[in-house]
Amino acid sequence: MLQLLTIAAAICGVASTNTGNVAKSVHTHVGQFTGLRSPEFASVMEFRRVPYAQPPTGQLRFQPPRRLQNSTETHLSQDYPPSCPQFVTSRPSFYNQAVPYLLIDNGKQNHSSGLPAEKASEDCLYLSIWAPANATKESKLPVAFFMTGGHFTTGGVNIPGQIPAAWVDRSKEHIVVTINYRVNIFGFPNAAGSTSPNIGILDQRMALEWVADNIAAFGGDPARILLWGQSAGAISVDYHNFAFWDNPIAHASFSQSGTAIKALETDDYEHTNFTFVANQFGCNVHDDEDAQMRCMQDVPTDDILNFINNYNGFEKLTFLPIADDKLVFSNYTDRALNGYISPNPAIFTDVANNNAALVPWPSANPAAGPNETAVVQGTLSDWVCPTADTSALRTKAGLLTYRAQYAGNFSNETPYPWMGAYHCADLTMFFGTYGYNALQTNSTPTALERTTSEVMQDYLLAFMREPYTGLQEKGWAAFSNGSAVLRFGADGISVQNVSSTSIDGACYGNVQYEPYP
Repeated sequence: MLQLLTIAAAICGVASTNTGNVAKSVHTHVGQFTGLRSPEFASVMEFRRVPYAQPPTGQLRFQPPRRLQNSTETHLSQDYPPSCPQFVTSRPSFYNQAVPYLLIDNGKQNHSSGLPAEKASEDCLYLSIWAPANATKESKLPVAFFMTGGHFTTGGVNIPGQIPAAWVDRSKEHIVVTINYRVNIFGFPNAAGSTSPNIGILDQRMALEWVADNIAAFGGDPARILLWGQSAGAISVDYHNFAFWDNPIAHASFSQSGTAIKALETDDYEHTNFTFVANQFGCNVHDDEDAQMRCMQDVPTDDILNFINNYNGFEKLTFLPIADDKLVFSNYTDRALNGYISPNPAIFTDVANNNAALVPWPSANPAAGPNETAVVQGTLSDWVCPTADTSALRTKAGLLTYRAQYAGNFSNETPYPWMGAYHCADLTMFFGTYGYNALQTNSTPTALERTTSEVMQDYLLAFMREPYTGLQEKGWAAFSNGSAVLRFGADGISVQNVSSTSIDGACYGNVQYEPYP
């Protein structure tokens, strides 16, 4: 129980008023940052609030991020930053009913009609850093640069199940950085008056550039940065592989449930969604794009979010990545086969029952679960098959690729057996936070769960250290069509090899897909 309390306390976070923690200051090109020693892991130093770009407010709203200027300013970095503007609702969902520690921590959940997140602000372009407390400029530790998921509409640093203090404490040999980036209309406005429809991707890139320029001061090695993301973050990672193919900054990538090939959900090339919202606030200024933009930059943030969330029109208002053929592309096959893709080694993983978490919550009978056929179909079309196609494309392009599937089903993480290895279930394995929900479910992590987490962490750390040989030295063979894929947490075994055909074959009509409960 002590271990569970330790993990839970660490990921809940402690405010900067806790004077029992020893502060540490780090000097960078853009200022001095004072962090705190982790309240539960004395070997970990946390810098929770580090700006990486100018606040995207006023005339910078709906525009690409701007770099910070060199500075000697001091920053107290002991509290988590506000999240970027996003919507929080208490409408029943898989996550707020079963695993709320995988949601952004934005204060109390509001009434069922929904309200904007309480701990949110447009001044949100911050990142957080977890490093061994004894790290120095000479340490040159590998760095995991992590981007959260959330369908490009929610997410950010302060997600309890994605706080990496426990993992950094266990290894004491790497650094983890997680970032906020703009989401929904503020990150993907697709406005005629914006210079890019996909400014959330540019936020991510600027954060990565900041880390490359400054992480050495925290003990990191700028030549060994792993670009890593889950779900929308995983798709973003692969977007970066194509958009910044000739200067990826990172030396390897890890896409955890998601690739660039996943079908886009918007084709609003006439900017009608943004214009429709603008018109609701009196910003219909006779086709003057600049005037429309200036008007929308003055509308209160919460008013915009409330309107979008509560709109019940015939068509859904979506503000998501759209192909602009600069950051997000309409044909990834051609780009890969013509060499416009990062040459870096990459890992692609999925979870066995992805869409169990993404279909409507079965409120009438939660114990029975959702329609299994719909779950399998969505798992294949949205996740397994895009990963299979990406793997085949990378193999054809001669790129070093590794594949894995998480199939664990542990009672403290899956209150109902039908959940299986649901979307996001593998996050707590990598972050070492799998004990968090045990306090709520009155269950204890099993030995297999603990071992599976440690094995997954060790593989990822080996890849961070040396992406070309690190995994093969640990027995993880590079992927080629029909070759083995690692499966984590199933059959009472922490890791095993399975045929990729047993997973991908369902995409091509060869086998029946097993959600592997």
